[in-house]
Amino acid sequence: MDKTVADLPTALAGIKNGMVLMIGGFGGSGAPIELIHALIDIFKATGSPKNLTLINNNAGNGRIGIAAMIDAGMVAKMVCSFPRSADPRAFTEKYLAGQIDLELVPQGTLAERIRAGGAGIPAFYTPTSFGTDLAKGKPVAEFDGRSYVQERWLKADVALLKAELADRQGNLTFRKAARNFSPLMAAAATMTIVQAHQVVEPGDIDPEQVITPGLFVTRVVEVADAKQEEALMRDGVAY
Repeated sequence: MDKTVADLPTALAGIKNGMVLMIGGFGGSGAPIELIHALIDIFKATGSPKNLTLINNNAGNGRIGIAAMIDAGMVAKMVCSFPRSADPRAFTEKYLAGQIDLELVPQGTLAERIRAGGAGIPAFYTPTSFGTDLAKGKPVAEFDGRSYVQERWLKADVALLKAELADRQGNLTFRKAARNFSPLMAAAATMTIVQAHQVVEPGDIDPEQVITPGLFVTRVVEVADAKQEEALMRDGVAY
């Protein structure tokens, strides 16, 4: 099955108000900037999608990417580990004004909650956060004399990811640290949308090099000249 589409708006079709979106990236590494900005363009033209819940490692930087989504008023809630990043002003302004909610999740727990969502595991126990405010209201159990906090899976309606190579069947590779949360998110989302630096023919990627199988991918769009978040910030870009 050919999962490639011609352009970014086509790739993003079907994202609706109130959905949960997982967005790959560790800071700027692996952030699908072009997909995010194309979604902002759709919102500015149509007023939708909005009231979104975003799941990401952080809450955006500067006035681009996720931060630009927050600035535009598209995001109702962030689920992340680091809301205070290099330049968190977009999230900070909305949060202090009571215009966005935050669910703070330790980084390892965030990754495991996403993995659990993809694996069909509704809950698991971890010692992380026990005895802190992050554990309030969550079930606690003792195993081998140590207290553990129950954490629930995280799933999403849509995952937006950035890959290095994709073939037309959706098999993916990632460039070094740009891999980060992306394989986990692809498995935990109902629809996975990928921008790839290069789209190749089936068989051109060594099967042993495939990181995310096409089974988990819904659409692929080629973005050969993708921009890096840090470079846009250095240039003072505001989307």
